[in-house]
Amino acid sequence: MASVRGYFTPKTATGDSSLIPSPPWRYSGDLLTVEYRTDPARVRELLPQPLELADDDPGAVALIWADWQSCSTDGHELLDPVLAQYKEAFAVVRCQYKGQVYTRCVYIWVDKDFAVARGIHQGYPKKLGSIHQTRPHPYGPAPRIEAGARFGATLAAADRRLAQAVVTLREPSETNGFVNGHPMAHHRWLPSIEKGKGLALDELIESGAAAFEGGQPWVGDAELELFEAPTEELARLEVREPIAAYYRQVGVVWDGGRLLESGTSGTSGAE
Repeated sequence: MASVRGYFTPKTATGDSSLIPSPPWRYSGDLLTVEYRTDPARVRELLPQPLELADDDPGAVALIWADWQSCSTDGHELLDPVLAQYKEAFAVVRCQYKGQVYTRCVYIWVDKDFAVARGIHQGYPKKLGSIHQTRPHPYGPAPRIEAGARFGATLAAADRRLAQAVVTLREPSETNGFVNGHPMAHHRWLPSIEKGKGLALDELIESGAAAFEGGQPWVGDAELELFEAPTEELARLEVREPIAAYYRQVGVVWDGGRLLESGTSGTSGAE
């Protein structure tokens, strides 16, 4: 009997074509984070059952740009950079489940197919996009990590610009913000192949970093603009009040999550 191998599709005789390897997945990245407040009702409309608004600061949003290098355990992707490097931009909010505060990614865009596949597995709602951010460097015209340094960031999808920001660093910070500082609460959804059968997969899961290390965070101020687009809704999370902006270099290991409950989101496969 023939057997096929691979952690993810396509599964083959060798498994070498699998779009993503088995966890753990390791990441090194530069993060630009812009935190602001929006109408809590716009956050509420993005939280399916059984998630609720956070009691404290329910309208807080973080829009994060990330420039990543990622790899599997043996790190071979780092020597074939097309398999390791990608960029993403994502919006996160805070929510509650059974009294515990979680972070939830409500929108996210990436620029590589393997990052989309990882998102399907992890419950991130990933779509393809065009993401760019200023990279720091100790020589030449690029900004240093210091007071007054300025970084730009842009996000586009389907030929439309969705967001742009300019971040100006002010001083070292004790934190990298508060919106993205909790375990993630995500749904993993897959519609049944049979019409009218609803969801074949309906899981609420918790996940987070299995290991983390980070450099000195810097806090500053941001000029952030969001733009309307025909097939994107990021602009519904309109900026009502800026909070702060942050820059930090991080290293993260992701190695799976935990099932919180299944079959209770109230979302059908047709919706």
